[in-house]
Amino acid sequence: MLNGHDLDINTLYACLAGTQKHVGTSMVEASHVDECLQILHYVAGGEKKWRERPFVSQSNCFVVPPLNFAEDACACLEAAARGGMPVLLLSAAQAGATAPAALAGTVVQAVAECLAGLVYINCVVPGAIAIWGPWPFVSDLRTGAMSGGSGEQALITSACAQMGHYFGLTVGSAAGMCDAKMPDIQAGYEKGLTAGISAMTGINMMYEAAGMHASLLGFCLESLLIDNDMLGSINRNVRGIEVTEDTLSLDVITETCLEGPGHYLGSNQTLTMMQTEYIYPAMANRMSPKEWNEAGKPDILSKAIARKKEILSTYYPEYIPLEVDAIIRQHHDIKLPREVMEIGDPRWMK
Repeated sequence: MLNGHDLDINTLYACLAGTQKHVGTSMVEASHVDECLQILHYVAGGEKKWRERPFVSQSNCFVVPPLNFAEDACACLEAAARGGMPVLLLSAAQAGATAPAALAGTVVQAVAECLAGLVYINCVVPGAIAIWGPWPFVSDLRTGAMSGGSGEQALITSACAQMGHYFGLTVGSAAGMCDAKMPDIQAGYEKGLTAGISAMTGINMMYEAAGMHASLLGFCLESLLIDNDMLGSINRNVRGIEVTEDTLSLDVITETCLEGPGHYLGSNQTLTMMQTEYIYPAMANRMSPKEWNEAGKPDILSKAIARKKEILSTYYPEYIPLEVDAIIRQHHDIKLPREVMEIGDPRWMK
């Protein structure tokens, strides 16, 4: 059984070994933050290079709603700020429980708590890198349970995004969760609703946006693949419609209608914009009903399961160089094996 220290250190290590993208993680004690910073210095090639380009941020629930600072979390916040690690200042009250039942009141409290977090971190390190993170959640007031896939969740997340832009802040909040327990129709509409509205409102960084079920109590690898399609479509919506002399297409319309074949399928503009104006899903099915029937009526979940198995059995990322990995293991208790394991190896079950 991993303790808090082992969990913090090994979570960071696993993220660094598995991706070159920016990582968000959390720590439960300030001493763990200091140890994580040591690992990050090894990977970055020194403290100076780390501070020039910090590639891991700390998600920090610095407040216990309503309106109380969390002492242990604030100690982690201070260690991160002094170490040059960006901090997501995260307030996660639940409307009707630890925040007012009125949605406007929930937003007011979240905004106040996160503005207090900005004051706090700037008192520690003036100009510290921080992401403004109001994460108010919704309660189903019939039971008191959290409802991450509700329409109200989309509203309060969007409202917090708007408030962040009012103050000129970078906003990171949660959207794209669902109450559904598996990737089904309910999951699809809940995820699309909360993520789509929040993104179009202007949220800068969307957390919990892929793979999350049961209001963050469940996680599904297949949903990562399905949600990637969804988020691609949402990002396309956020990018909007580019309006220029060329995209208004007046010359193309004139040529096609007066001199051409009366359709645009073979036009230079169509071929040129095929990859820039449109995105194409990897999981979703766009076959005609006839093609779909002849193909055996494939469904998106089966396709995602097959793709998941393919990735897990063929892709083994190792982004930490061997010599750096050896130094990290010499100084820190890394539980994960370095060597590649095939799916089915008993060590996967440990």
